[in-house]
Amino acid sequence: MTDTATNRTETPGRGASTGGAAGAASEQAGTRVPAAALLDGAEVAAFCDGCAVMLAAGIQTDEAVCLITEGMGPTPLRRACDAAYAELCRGKSLADALRATGAFPAYAVTLIGIGERSGRLEDVLRSLSVYYDEEARTFARLRSSVAYPAGLLCVMSVILAFTVVGILPVFLNVYDELAGGLTGGSFTAVGVGIVVGWVALVVTLAACVVALVAAFAVRTPAGQERILALLERLPATRDAMYQLALSRFCSAASAYLASGADSNTAVHKGMAATAHPLLHDRLVAAHAAMVDPARGLSLPQAIVEFEVFDPVYARMLAIGSRTGSMDGVLERLSATFFDAAVEQIDRVVDAVEPVLAALLTVSVGATLVAVMLPLVGMLGAIG
Repeated sequence: MTDTATNRTETPGRGASTGGAAGAASEQAGTRVPAAALLDGAEVAAFCDGCAVMLAAGIQTDEAVCLITEGMGPTPLRRACDAAYAELCRGKSLADALRATGAFPAYAVTLIGIGERSGRLEDVLRSLSVYYDEEARTFARLRSSVAYPAGLLCVMSVILAFTVVGILPVFLNVYDELAGGLTGGSFTAVGVGIVVGWVALVVTLAACVVALVAAFAVRTPAGQERILALLERLPATRDAMYQLALSRFCSAASAYLASGADSNTAVHKGMAATAHPLLHDRLVAAHAAMVDPARGLSLPQAIVEFEVFDPVYARMLAIGSRTGSMDGVLERLSATFFDAAVEQIDRVVDAVEPVLAALLTVSVGATLVAVMLPLVGMLGAIG
């Protein structure tokens, strides 16, 4: 693997070719390349995978970033790589260059920085490629699960609105003309019908708005971040998001341990890889107990005491500590937590469409009842 410091001696003339042209021009003018839009998961996965392949082939980091977008049109990834290349030519590390573009997720930038400092950049890039590829797949499934029901809800809202606003009043007028007014029982039936119709319409409209907002949100990286924050608070997905945050922490801590850092430093630095509130609080408490001279807990002991993850995984960590392979254990745990999180999210996504279909069925049934109740009242009055 080529060291990043070597890349800083690369001559900026490389920017005259293909993907680095914008970067070189910006450097000569003394201005910074405009930051690209935040990349989505598929683009980040493509970038990380391409960089990992080129680093494995012995290509230097700045040249790898330049070559990734060779022949590519003016896409967000191309603009981000051009901006990153310009920063690399100024002597910045890959993590600093990516951070300067404003186009890469904070987690990816943090872990790439860890990989550079630990000498495991290629491994980190491959891990990130898998992570963001799975994330892109999950959001693609979420989009498909929400878009179709959202369209159905829109159509159903129009139908319900027409039924409640247009059809029910017609039935009331016909009833008045035939029966000459509402008797007690008929009045109750008609009133219930009107209430049921309006409730079904309001519920369907609310579900339609939520579905449309979700359908548009999952199409943008910023919207995806907001959805992830929402998933952290929902009971159905709260555990999955905690598992995902654990995966990020374990991967970051593993990289630090592999670089020769002690477990205290690995925990402290690894906390920067996750913003999950509950996990962050637990890690802060665990780290405090580890560095406290009066307690001096080991990492496995702190993990168990502050319930960072299940004791069975802590025992694996303890075995890794005794055998000197704690970094490898953390790396395997990262993959385990990530797979568990994806599986739980998949189950929730699979349940979205049936739930919305059930909502549509209930709305249709409620509307039919709302239409039929006045007829029941009418027949009762005639009989």
